[in-house]
Amino acid sequence: MTEAASLKQADEPQASLGISSAEAERRLREFGPNAVAEETPARWRLLLAKFWAPVPWMLEATIALQLALGEVLEAAVVAFLLLFNMLLGFFQESRANAALAALKRQLAPTAWVARDGAWVRLPAAEIVPGDAVRLRLGAVVPADARVLTGEVLVDQSLLTGESVPVEAGPGSQVYAGALIRCGEAIAEVTATGAKTFFGRTAELVRIAHAASSEQKAVFAATRNLAAVNGTIAVLLIAYAVFRAFPPSELVRLALTALLASVPVALPATFTLSAALTAQVLARRGVLLTRLSAAHEAATMDVLCSDKTGTLTQNVLAVAAVVPLPGYDRTRVLSLAALASSEGDGDPIDATIRRAAAADGNPASGISIERFVPFDPTTKISEAFGRDADGREFRIVKGALQALSALAAMPPDAEEMADKLAREGHRVIAVAAGPPKSLQIVGLVALSDPPREDSARLIAELRALGVHTVMVTGDSMATAIAIARKVGIEGGACSPEHISKGLKPGECGIFARVVPEEKYRLVTALQRQGHVVGMCGDGANDAPALRQAQIGIAVSSATDVAKAAAAMVLTKPGLTGILSAVREGRIAFQRLLIYTLNMLVKKIEIVLFLAVGLVLTGQAVMTPVLMVIMLVTNDFLSMSLMTDRAVADNLPSRWHMRGITAAAIVLGMVKLGFSITVLIFARWRWGLVGEPLQTLAFIALVFGNQALLFTLRERRRLWSSRPSGWVLASSATDVALGSVLALSGTLMAPLPWRLLLAVFLAAVAFALILDQLKAPVMSAFRVGRGNDRLLARET
Repeated sequence: MTEAASLKQADEPQASLGISSAEAERRLREFGPNAVAEETPARWRLLLAKFWAPVPWMLEATIALQLALGEVLEAAVVAFLLLFNMLLGFFQESRANAALAALKRQLAPTAWVARDGAWVRLPAAEIVPGDAVRLRLGAVVPADARVLTGEVLVDQSLLTGESVPVEAGPGSQVYAGALIRCGEAIAEVTATGAKTFFGRTAELVRIAHAASSEQKAVFAATRNLAAVNGTIAVLLIAYAVFRAFPPSELVRLALTALLASVPVALPATFTLSAALTAQVLARRGVLLTRLSAAHEAATMDVLCSDKTGTLTQNVLAVAAVVPLPGYDRTRVLSLAALASSEGDGDPIDATIRRAAAADGNPASGISIERFVPFDPTTKISEAFGRDADGREFRIVKGALQALSALAAMPPDAEEMADKLAREGHRVIAVAAGPPKSLQIVGLVALSDPPREDSARLIAELRALGVHTVMVTGDSMATAIAIARKVGIEGGACSPEHISKGLKPGECGIFARVVPEEKYRLVTALQRQGHVVGMCGDGANDAPALRQAQIGIAVSSATDVAKAAAAMVLTKPGLTGILSAVREGRIAFQRLLIYTLNMLVKKIEIVLFLAVGLVLTGQAVMTPVLMVIMLVTNDFLSMSLMTDRAVADNLPSRWHMRGITAAAIVLGMVKLGFSITVLIFARWRWGLVGEPLQTLAFIALVFGNQALLFTLRERRRLWSSRPSGWVLASSATDVALGSVLALSGTLMAPLPWRLLLAVFLAAVAFALILDQLKAPVMSAFRVGRGNDRLLARET
């Protein structure tokens, strides 16, 4: 054990207080250190995990086949594409366990503990259940404890969400991480480490995890593509076997089909989309700590929001002053200010003094001779002095019940105080007069006012199809009062209502909620299929922030909350949430178009391989041509992430079955174009062997560009101008394919007249497809939305 330093002071602890050092060592072995366990996976493990997923599996199988055939160069190209995908995702993903590290740092580093009949200073990690600890002004509570003697004013706002300090006397529970604002007490430790209120919060942060809709979309797209193309590929190989193709040709045919099916750029495209959206949001005061949050914001349909410091300013203000007969607002505030301390950090006293200074100071005729600060035991603060005539004058400020034993109580004072309390205010009574004939002069109502933009935020989120739920540790009366001011709809519910059958429309307010219950609320909503956002600022919000698909920490949040969140607002206010939703939905539209494009091309090309083999009796594509297609088409199509797009006014959803069905239909249409070109090339232009394969390659390249420009716009393809990057990448794709075909590089050469004919045919195909796309996409509910809200080029 670390050497302890004895506390040199007159008052020694009672012999029966605390435990012995020997017993402490035994309990330390039994209960473990008073610390939060931290598990950080090795970076090499995180990197290797990137190679264990459906898309990497397909690429790894491709590399193995190419090496088996001796195609080292082609295998190297595919390996480079695999590494590019994996490294991009690895370096862009969220940091590991930063929330746990922040929670661990918040534990008090040392504390005064009674050991062997003496007060000693020990590291907080060595405290065990049963220890007696001394709590003083400014100290951080080192572990969960029950107060034995004394009274303290405890600030637990970051742990429980209560907006004002609470009083804790004998028998009261105080929690690890709370701050002692006033008073002094001795408490017995009841829980340490992960078993504390604070430690359970840290453990929830560690285990919290929500399945990413982005990951689900990538997996679903890969799965559906594998199912469709896998079936076609099996039939293709079976036909080749029936036609007695040699084994080497069968392997090449299988390799070509595999290369045609791999959505090689899909993971990288999602990452690129998120990175570009993160850049836009950074300029608008929103920092993404987890890139996938850019896409999760598009799908969010429920926002759970903390109250204190999130919807409110987390700054006490005088909400109302009720002067009793013979006094006015200014006089009551001035008297209350004289009975308030200066500079000791008491938030109530500081608020009253600010309000009195703003109202003037008509109590200047009173000179204060002695001040008694707030005492949690008596629940009052006092000021003694003399009035302008030199007579003794006393002012008392505190709870109405405490003042009722010292001053004359007007008949309606208690009723007025109850009314203010029901409105969610903290009520402070003020009494003044000669020391032996005090009378209550008025009531001061304090509250944490809403942020100026909270009501507008909730109204605009409602218009965007996002339901807001307030989740707070504060009292029900306070929660209801704030909720009504900011426009939150729904009933007020206790934590007991959190269940599997919970519907967000039934409960708009949850009060007296602890961190575990915030976490349970988020998970309950997720089980029902909702995409949940959580907005908070304190350590008590950390588990829910981590569990939610999109955790949002406000600019004034603690390090713990920021570390647990996927998104941090860097500017005051909440408008960044609206920016995240709108920009996320714009990014979703781009990804939707890319995914549909990718599925149409991948399905069509495997069908083309099969039909072409039946029609011509030869493989119409080779593995080398397919690798070129991967580079010139798949990756250049990532430019769609910079295209103009518009945001829907409802949450976005990945309906992958409908998207796949639409892709199959549109793929059949595109197959018609490719087969028509192939038939002309074989029986009209007399191409066979390698020249026929080159023309098939050109037909796919030009046809894919026609597909891209047609599907990028829900209206007519000329309704909006593509972004500069889309135009540049398209021109590069067409030019590169044409140069290779004309020069005969890696393929048989073709005359320019044939390339021009295929290009004109692709233009005609684009005009035909433009007429067919709308009914197909509407039938399968692809990208279905309502009014468009925003159009912007990145």
